[in-house]
Amino acid sequence: MTEEAQQDLFGADEPPRIELAEGFFLLKAFVDTAPLLAQVQQVAAAAAFRHMQVGGGKQMSVAMTNCGPWGWTSSTAGYRYSATDPQTGRPWPAMPARFMDLAQKAASAAGFPGFEPDACLINRYAKGASLGLHQDRDERDLGQPIVSVSIGAEAVFQLGGLKRSEPLRQLPLRDGDVLVWGGPSRLRFHGVKALKPLPGGPDTRHNLTFRKAQ
Repeated sequence: MTEEAQQDLFGADEPPRIELAEGFFLLKAFVDTAPLLAQVQQVAAAAAFRHMQVGGGKQMSVAMTNCGPWGWTSSTAGYRYSATDPQTGRPWPAMPARFMDLAQKAASAAGFPGFEPDACLINRYAKGASLGLHQDRDERDLGQPIVSVSIGAEAVFQLGGLKRSEPLRQLPLRDGDVLVWGGPSRLRFHGVKALKPLPGGPDTRHNLTFRKAQ
């Protein structure tokens, strides 16, 4: 990416970095999301958003798709990464170069240089959609961080501890905010409360979650 393109995507000034816990960072207003949303739409044209099932047959309220060499999938059989889209039998769409640049810059800004994600989960939240409290532990190398990018409507992120029973911190996330966590915070429980779009604002939220799956 050229220096001019980097300034267009990230802005001329280094955005503020807030350490919420050891190894868990919030990068406020880190990225201009308009180009990202256009590329989300291109990915979805090749691998449509879908509501995956979880154990017991319940359907997720969040719609999901993937891009990159690996995609995260869920069914009544459990969770796994797959190199192909179960709906089409084809490889997931390639990860846009802009996505990769963003993930690497965010990880580096949070103190995790050398991040090379091979999976980007794309979640779409409509009004009322939520993501239950969970850990990201399906990846082969838990030494690699997670990078999570917020696009669109404001959401409330729930940040927990290493045990499900630990207290939750409520964290408003706005368009362009990025979370990065790894190291001692890599297995913190987290989730997203039911989306309540603000009057006059976007009615949908997208989230890009970058991981090193394999």
